[in-house]
Amino acid sequence: MKQDKTFIRKKFLLLRKKNYSKVKKFNFSLIFKLIKKNFFNKKINIAAYYPSNYEVNILNFIQQASKKNFKIALPVIKAAGKMSFKSWCYKDPLYVSKFGTLEPLNTKKEVIPDLVMVPIAAYDNQLNRIGYGKGYYDRILQKINEIKKKTIFLGIAYSFQKYHKIPTNNHDVKLDYIFTEKGIIN
Repeated sequence: MKQDKTFIRKKFLLLRKKNYSKVKKFNFSLIFKLIKKNFFNKKINIAAYYPSNYEVNILNFIQQASKKNFKIALPVIKAAGKMSFKSWCYKDPLYVSKFGTLEPLNTKKEVIPDLVMVPIAAYDNQLNRIGYGKGYYDRILQKINEIKKKTIFLGIAYSFQKYHKIPTNNHDVKLDYIFTEKGIIN
């Protein structure tokens, strides 16, 4: 029986909520090695996210990346189901959006990133993912793909969020890599 995305999403978000505190260590140096391999020593723009809802806490990575002079951007939800990335300096104040997410001040510069860190609900070995079901990341990743061909899409998840086969459709954008506490899948 092929399970639908809504069922899989609910199942894995609940699983994440129950188990997120059991995972202790993510080796963020693997992401820096991935950046070095793909971008050499270029100081790239990284679209991160501010963790909520039991997502993988990437704040240590953001802090390290900031210290290494990488430019950081965070997602900003716009009206009509659109999202963009706005530049953000680590420790600058964030504001609660009308959607309940923490975002940089809306006057910040919009960024087309070189690396996009995507929080996910579930993933499979074919680099397919399920998000929160609103399509924000699929739309922005598609837009970035049209503008900048060498952008890397990196899913961020716990290893227990792996599902055997994620159902996909034409609107889904495949990831380039998935990063878990066990390493990077490609």
